[in-house]
Amino acid sequence: MTTQTVDIVRDVLIETLELSQRPEELDRDTPLFGALPELDSFGVVQLVAALEDRLGILIDDDEFGAELFETVGTLTDFVAGKTGTA
Repeated sequence: MTTQTVDIVRDVLIETLELSQRPEELDRDTPLFGALPELDSFGVVQLVAALEDRLGILIDDDEFGAELFETVGTLTDFVAGKTGTA
């Protein structure tokens, strides 16, 4: 996985969910779903759409569940796999 992938995921998280954190404050272990009130069911839909638009990928409904959004690291690993940067 590239540093660029991590940076993109952090940027999309901050922009889409309008988080007050700076990118460097979101490390691989930063919890997401259940820890960020902004990441509710609507936030997940917005986040998936933003990642698809930014990265030119398609995320099928059956590919995402709570475990995907557990931490910044789990989300980044998934995105890296979809973009071939793993």
